Amino acid sequence: MAVTVDGTKQNSMPTSPLASNGSYYKVDVSCTSSKTEGLWDYNAWRLNLDYIESNSKCNLEFTSSMSKEQYDEYIQTGVALRRNTYRGKDITELWQNGDLYEQISNGTFNDIYVGDYITTSDNGNNVTWLIADLDNYLYTGGLKKHHATIIPASYLGSSNVMNDTMTTQGAYKGSKMYTDVLPQILKDYIVPVFQTHVITYKNYVTNQFNSSKINQWGSVKLIDGTVSGGGATDGWESVERQLDLMSEVNVYGTVIMSSSFYDIGIDSQQYAIFRLNPKLINSDGKNNIYSYWLKGVVSSTDFVIASNTGMAGWLNASLANAMVRPRFLID
Repeated sequence: MAVTVDGTKQNSMPTSPLASNGSYYKVDVSCTSSKTEGLWDYNAWRLNLDYIESNSKCNLEFTSSMSKEQYDEYIQTGVALRRNTYRGKDITELWQNGDLYEQISNGTFNDIYVGDYITTSDNGNNVTWLIADLDNYLYTGGLKKHHATIIPASYLGSSNVMNDTMTTQGAYKGSKMYTDVLPQILKDYIVPVFQTHVITYKNYVTNQFNSSKINQWGSVKLIDGTVSGGGATDGWESVERQLDLMSEVNVYGTVIMSSSFYDIGIDSQQYAIFRLNPKLINSDGKNNIYSYWLKGVVSSTDFVIASNTGMAGWLNASLANAMVRPRFLID
């Protein structure tokens, strides 16, 4: 490998401007082998090579002619690559030495890709945490921090109910899941591991259900022959959150069972991990499948679930036949 900086041969590569506050270099790569492909990764500040042949030589030409704006464009291209590449690498060491948080907060995500995971054991809780997406909530709900969206590979705790009784009155915000279960999971599982890096953000959560509203399925013919609107959520409020259930769109990329757009809120994008590796929709990727609650309301008695069959479904609010698989953001 040969290195030149502004036309002068050097024995080593210049350091990243993010690390040294130095020049913004444009990097051109050329290799003597017609098969060897070299690409400079501006985010990780390293050379990536494919199809390496013996005795192949690559030239790296660093030119300090790039503006900050041009450099940022290369960085954003790298972030897009990481969001659209499923890698599945163990990055626990990055979490342990703190590099994970630095790479997230500076927005480069140097060595973080969708599907990468962190394994932790805290308070007797052995959990695998998955990188579900990167910067997918940026500028949503007023969030301006670079972040990673995290989900557990499997469920947290044991099965639980959305409500003790067969009702969705009060919708998601009024549910036992929202008021009791999620705060306990945040305290027991998440804060001990990620501490102050768990982001507080603004979300819109449903707070009322109207049984006379027409839901997204259309009208429903009841057993007695009358026609009902089926009912739908028709109100929400903006609240500060650290932990929530996912929406149908987060998981499936579209609305299937949810009663109205109120059920979706800011959760209007499918997470990259489910698009790139759909088997994780209803499993931990190791043949362990399960159903888990989503935050959408279906009817006066049912909430949405991601079913162990792979389909979106519904379940009576008072049945403990679904697990808790929430999401949160870290910086």
